[in-house]
Amino acid sequence: MQFVIQAPPQDVYAALTKQEMITAWTGEEAVMTPIAGTEFEWWGGDICGQNIEFEENKKIVQQWYFGEDEPIPSIVTLKMHPHKRGTSLEINHLNIPDEAYDNIAEGWADIIVPSLQVLLEED
Repeated sequence: MQFVIQAPPQDVYAALTKQEMITAWTGEEAVMTPIAGTEFEWWGGDICGQNIEFEENKKIVQQWYFGEDEPIPSIVTLKMHPHKRGTSLEINHLNIPDEAYDNIAEGWADIIVPSLQVLLEED
């Protein structure tokens, strides 16, 4: 999935890695430390997992938890590319459980990215 956010890559990166900014765009408590190996929570724990890798202003890699029965980790890679209108946010989400796929795809397109846009694209 690819989305354009009318803000520079460093602002998009900050909105995805700074706990207070995540709380601002989700409207719920968040837990986030941009250090590999730490746990994170968005929307009061509705989305949670482990941070795997950070490349400042360019890339975030996380493992999202879907329950203990999932044999293969669900990995999310978020890449921020400079774009003439701000940032092209590339989202690659692998190994989503079948029963969660539609909910996760709609969540990215209808909730997560629009919430980031509202926060970052204010005039």
